[in-house]
Amino acid sequence: MTASHTVDRLASPVLLRKIDELREKNISQHVPLPQLVVVGDQSSGKSSLLETLTGIPFERDVELCTRYATQITSRRDPESRVTVTIIPGPDASDEHKKRLSNFSVESLANEDFRGQLAKILTQTAKVNIAMGIRTETTGSGGKIFSKDVLKIEKCGPDEDYLTVIDVPGIFRNINEGVTTTADIELVRAMVEKYIKDSRAIILAVLSSNVHVDNQEILTLASRYDPTGERTLGVLTKPDLVKESSEKKRVCDLVLGKKRPLTLGYYVVRNRGADQAADDRTIDESIFDEEPWTGLPKERVGAKALRVALCELLDRLARREFPLIRKQFKADLNKTQEQLGHLDIVKNALNGSYSDEKVFKLSGMRLVTHIVNLSDLFHDGFAQYSHLHKFQDAGSTTTPSTSTDSCGDAETENMNEVCERAVRGLLYSINLDLFPELDGLLNIEGEATAPDEDTMGWINEMYMESRNMDLGTFGGNVFSMAFKKQSTRWEEMTRSYLSKVILVVHNFIVGTLGMVCPDVRVGKMIWSNINDTLLVRYKAAMEQAMLLVRVEREKRPYTLNKEFSERLQLAQEARTAALIKAAGCTKNASPYDKSITVTPNVIKAASANQSNVERVNQEIHDKLRAYYDLALCRFVDSVFQQAVDYSLLMGPDTPLAVFDQDWVINLEAGPLEDIAGESKVSKSRRAILARKIKDLTEAMDILK
Repeated sequence: MTASHTVDRLASPVLLRKIDELREKNISQHVPLPQLVVVGDQSSGKSSLLETLTGIPFERDVELCTRYATQITSRRDPESRVTVTIIPGPDASDEHKKRLSNFSVESLANEDFRGQLAKILTQTAKVNIAMGIRTETTGSGGKIFSKDVLKIEKCGPDEDYLTVIDVPGIFRNINEGVTTTADIELVRAMVEKYIKDSRAIILAVLSSNVHVDNQEILTLASRYDPTGERTLGVLTKPDLVKESSEKKRVCDLVLGKKRPLTLGYYVVRNRGADQAADDRTIDESIFDEEPWTGLPKERVGAKALRVALCELLDRLARREFPLIRKQFKADLNKTQEQLGHLDIVKNALNGSYSDEKVFKLSGMRLVTHIVNLSDLFHDGFAQYSHLHKFQDAGSTTTPSTSTDSCGDAETENMNEVCERAVRGLLYSINLDLFPELDGLLNIEGEATAPDEDTMGWINEMYMESRNMDLGTFGGNVFSMAFKKQSTRWEEMTRSYLSKVILVVHNFIVGTLGMVCPDVRVGKMIWSNINDTLLVRYKAAMEQAMLLVRVEREKRPYTLNKEFSERLQLAQEARTAALIKAAGCTKNASPYDKSITVTPNVIKAASANQSNVERVNQEIHDKLRAYYDLALCRFVDSVFQQAVDYSLLMGPDTPLAVFDQDWVINLEAGPLEDIAGESKVSKSRRAILARKIKDLTEAMDILK
């Protein structure tokens, strides 16, 4: 079986292409990807080796230093072409990405791309300019090295799938006017960045005529691959080894007798430096001589190395692909969880409790606690806010157990569950830890049942306030009745707001502790926001008390047409009850449920009431009709204005305390510390959001 057929059988173009796509999207900054990284000393013959493997000409001038990494990809395709683009670095700005997107050299025909590409890759050409690298024309402006990656993709019907990453060659001595001491460390750092990834195969290019112990790249590779499991040695320039002992030393490396590597060594002769540019032949006749003939054929020559690299990349991709998919998924979940930690307030208000580590803690499920408190406030207000019980519709004596309320109440069982949850929450909050709230809150107080003697109270109030109008009562009497009946509104509302404020305050304290683990900075932030929080709590409480005053102290009035309907129904029911009490005749037929009312019965019903009784009942019915509507309006207003707008969702809520005005008013010292912390959080949020975007795109590619 030929080498070409072996590659065809083993290669996985679709799989390898997916990995290339991930690399080109800079996904490798999050999860290591399988890749072949070519590294070596500057004079090791690395550029010649790359040209031998890929057919792409690279600059061989030892005085020049490549200032970026290059990704070379060979791909089988019916159309022959060479495409040159630039992959932006992982931290590239949007502006830089846009500039690089305009750089593209496409459809270089195979017959002439070598000459054109050589011009593109020269040190003063447009690749360096596009990357913003310092050139002779830019003077001292620009970067020395770039994190951008030059991508060269060569396609054709005879190409096998292979991707290698070339990084600048390591050097020890500076070239005056070309390289500096700082360049030495920059190149080393760039090389280390690529070879430290756990899924990177290190192609260590070693000059055969220099002892391996004197070649820094193998020492550097062993630092990140101490067992040698992912390092492959490529010995170049065997034609420069003249002494027999030195040839034996090279052969011993290939045979695994010296400094063994799991992936072993290969010996390759590249195209001669003095060959013409259009002469691509490689003279490998040296391997027909001793001692090279004693080496395994699969370890000798450029063709054998290329086959081995294709097989190695294919094997690596097949082995690592399922693990990469699993790692991406786990990393995505973890990153989303971390971002959720920075969105505690938003998630707490939306009821998004997916982050169990945060929202399993007592008091952190903010909106749920507020809803529970508000439901209990609503139901408690309907049952206990009136000082005296109202009569059932149509009754002249029996008081009702509660007012009509403004909607269907929760079932008794649900009320008990809700009340237990609220009591448990409030019990878990230690008020002693919040001395700043002293004097603001009034949580204590048990609801008491309304007084039974409703009509007696109304009669007493009317008798003390009646005037000389015949059979009527003035507006002052009705106002007094409503104000008296709503006496408990202020106390119950203050208790409700106090509980909500306490829950919000407890949540803010808990959230600050999570997002600001630095105790010193946390205390400093707290000392700066504490007064603002209290002002906003008091504003919410005052808004609630304003609503109480508006309802209780103004003249009772409503535009709601339901008031007339309720009053009419109550009066009709009361009249019917009086007629029934006065006596009426049932029809004889058992199938006819109607009754007969005579004028005498109606007269008798009217005669049974005094003017005072009739006025008292009229006061009662009007008071009840108005009270029920006012209660519904009031409860909704307190929740909408004092709780939802003033404490939760409005622009000046305690939860929005870190606004622009607050920062502007800080003194220089606190501002520096807090702004630093805020900047870190903001940057962290942006990084996590970008990482989630990258990982999500990666998961789409890996499908």
